[in-house]
Amino acid sequence: MKILFIGDIVGKPGRRAVAELVPSMIREKEIDFVIANCENAAAGFGVTREIVEELYASRIDVLTSGNHIWNKKEALEFIGEYETLLRPANYPAKAPGFGAVIVPCAKGEYIGVLNLAGRIFMQPSDCPFEKAKSKIAELKTKAKVIIVDFHAEATSEKRALGWYLDGDVSAVLGTHTHVQTADNEILPGGTAYISDAGMTGPFDSVIGVKKDTIIERFLNHIPNKFDVAKGDIRLQGVMLDVDERSGKAKHIERISIKLDERTEGM
Repeated sequence: MKILFIGDIVGKPGRRAVAELVPSMIREKEIDFVIANCENAAAGFGVTREIVEELYASRIDVLTSGNHIWNKKEALEFIGEYETLLRPANYPAKAPGFGAVIVPCAKGEYIGVLNLAGRIFMQPSDCPFEKAKSKIAELKTKAKVIIVDFHAEATSEKRALGWYLDGDVSAVLGTHTHVQTADNEILPGGTAYISDAGMTGPFDSVIGVKKDTIIERFLNHIPNKFDVAKGDIRLQGVMLDVDERSGKAKHIERISIKLDERTEGM
């Protein structure tokens, strides 16, 4: 089973990369399932209903998120209507929405997707390690293939969760930092791992935001508006090959595809 996991989609440039590249990738690579982190898809912060529908139309099966999921207040109103639009499962139980989902694949198998948030340098939340174990037990009642999006800041926390879940899930894939790491591997128990899948959006930037804005913030420590950059648009993430019978990962490959420059001014 081939699964495409797309790193944090940032603003309109990121959505454009998804719309123009993903459908053809699905055909050419014979991809069975697509997961993408969408928490920065609306002008860099949060997501709207319209954008959720737009991403589904680009043939994404499950949308994950993280600490920016509530930045657009309307998400509080509609997130519960979409079982495949996830917020971190270790957020408080009263938070709207779902932290995990089981989805049927076109070939008849079921895929479980779990979204978790880290705690180091992040806002307080329940223990992602304990929550992972309880949610994975629920997902395993129906799905052998289980993908975890761990939205966290610290590489050490991500690595630790990868080792903790090795053999229990098909993949532990880091998001949040927007910088793709080169540590993709299959752990001994058969779990695919990467500390960060990267960013889908403008790379003529500082993690998606206009360079001058960020430089000014560092120089002056004065708050300013973060605007999404526009140039050098790329789609980043990982391609997984998973044995659907055992749920073990066979291969993980980093991807970074630059969008044709003719689209960058659109």
